Amino acid sequence: VQLQASGGGLVQAGGSLRLSCAASGGFFFNFAVAWFRLAPGKEREFLAGTGRGGDITYGDSVKGRFTISRDNAKNTVYLQMDMLRPEDTAVYYCAVRTSGVLTVRRELYRNWGQGTQVTVSS
Repeated sequence: VQLQASGGGLVQAGGSLRLSCAASGGFFFNFAVAWFRLAPGKEREFLAGTGRGGDITYGDSVKGRFTISRDNAKNTVYLQMDMLRPEDTAVYYCAVRTSGVLTVRRELYRNWGQGTQVTVSS
C-alpha cells in the first residue's frame, strides 16, 4: 500500500485546511486509516482515525476542531482542520492498517505516507 498525503500549507490562527491521503494498492475499503502529526521535540501524536466498519476516533487535542472522512470510491481519506492554532504546527502523516481495526497506537501502523507540513501563524 502506498500513501500520498497532501494539502498542507501556511495558515493563520483560526483558519482551516483540508488534508488528503490517497492510497494505492490493496483493498482500501477494508483498511483502517489514521492521521498523526509530529512536532519538533514531541512524540508522534494520534489525531483521528476511521476503521473498516466506519468507526471514528479523535485525539483529545483535536476533538471538535478536526473532522475525518473517507471516500472509498476515491481511495482517499480527508482531514478537515478548523480553528487552527499555532500549536497545531507539525508534519502531518496518514497511515493505514490493512487489518481494518482502528487503533490509536502508532506502532501498530505499518504503512505510512510521506507527511505534509502544516504551519499555523499567530
